Amino acid sequence: MNTRRFSKDTFEKLKNKAQKTLHRSLDQHIKLAVTGFSGSGKTAFITALIKHLTTQADKQNLPFFDVAREQRLIAVKAIPQRALDIPTFDYNCAVNSLLANPPSWPSSTQRINTLTLALKFETRNALKQHLSPISTVYLELIDYPGEWLVDLPMLNQDYQTWSKEVLTLLKQPQYIDYAKEFLTAVDTFDSDAVVDETILKKLSEQYQRLLLSLKQHTKVAQLQPGRMLIPGDLAGAPILLFFPCDGVMTVSGETQYMHLEARFNAYKQQVIGPFYKQHFCQFDRQIVLVDILSALADGPDTLREQEQALRNIVDVFDYGKSNMLKRLFYPKIDKVLFAANKCDHVSYEQQPQLAKLLHSMVHEKSNDLRFAGVEIDTMAVSAVQSTQQTQVVESGKTLNCIVGKPIDEPHQITFLPPQPPTHCLSKEQWPEQGFDFLSFAPLPAKCGNLSHVRLDHVLQFLLGDKLR
Repeated sequence: MNTRRFSKDTFEKLKNKAQKTLHRSLDQHIKLAVTGFSGSGKTAFITALIKHLTTQADKQNLPFFDVAREQRLIAVKAIPQRALDIPTFDYNCAVNSLLANPPSWPSSTQRINTLTLALKFETRNALKQHLSPISTVYLELIDYPGEWLVDLPMLNQDYQTWSKEVLTLLKQPQYIDYAKEFLTAVDTFDSDAVVDETILKKLSEQYQRLLLSLKQHTKVAQLQPGRMLIPGDLAGAPILLFFPCDGVMTVSGETQYMHLEARFNAYKQQVIGPFYKQHFCQFDRQIVLVDILSALADGPDTLREQEQALRNIVDVFDYGKSNMLKRLFYPKIDKVLFAANKCDHVSYEQQPQLAKLLHSMVHEKSNDLRFAGVEIDTMAVSAVQSTQQTQVVESGKTLNCIVGKPIDEPHQITFLPPQPPTHCLSKEQWPEQGFDFLSFAPLPAKCGNLSHVRLDHVLQFLLGDKLR
């Protein structure tokens, strides 16, 4: 029974891989990496992308998406999930949240999900027209907890380096009040002592509580290990019972430090490694969603920390100019879009400033990627619109404001957003009043349709050349 089931599952996986290889060889399969930290809006982005492609793909709604503007997009539908060991993205639940009255944001992702869309369109490619005037491209989307994404840079670290970086982060002024109790406990921890499982378990659980507290009260991106925040099937497993400490490796003897180091290495090999190989290799295109406004509202250290976290994440992926042979045997990401998400939380005139700020944060990495032949762009977008633009006249002066319903408040308000910077500011340059940006609920749907800001630009950049 088990042998037959194993054989069937193995056959389906091989069949699925063969089909993807065939589609890649014909340039008909696109694996899109929707990348972003927790709270960046990945689930809402994927939901909106599916909604607009399947039911709202007309030239009025997506005017800058060539295949929609030219009315060549025939139909888009989700096809049955072939990856039998991965749950299907729960699109219906997510879109129902956005279409509800009142609407709400979809629940945050707690596990890996995937969904594939088939886009059928009229081709204008001369070679493809000889075969058929109708072509189909398969778009594979993957959703995952943003908390797990931040673990990927750990693959390039040893335990000592990781510990030093985490402890340095926790000692920063804006986090030390949360971390004080844990840091005190670590200072008195004897890393050279014989292993005491009770002590290790107690400190690991204390460190986990610290991570959960930082997630709740701050916008710090690099909370590692991410599985301590969303353990999934690893809840209570010994592989999660480790924490950063200042000890050093000894030549002989089974010390507590060596035990922690062994668990750290096991976590990399048994959790992060398979997660990366299964879900983060062989991407063709990538969008990196960034919630810059939340980082600005949290302060200069958080913005700098997010900048460093972005660099660390980009370092993990495979980039390079692609061609037919590379796509078939060793695909690499050949287009990357950095997107300042939730841009409608500021006025329309301020949105270009968000794009400039994000560009300044990723400029160094963008230059490296362009040198490798990768096409790069930076945009300010809102996959799901939350506010509307309005103008208010005060003391004879016209102010560009937004109207929306702040999360957890009963009524809409008219809000004058602060002016976002166009580059990262130092602490000395940071305004004394800070940046008081608000978080808004989605706008109510009109006739069952969602609104967006520049999602058509996103689709054209990421998919346009594949739908010619």
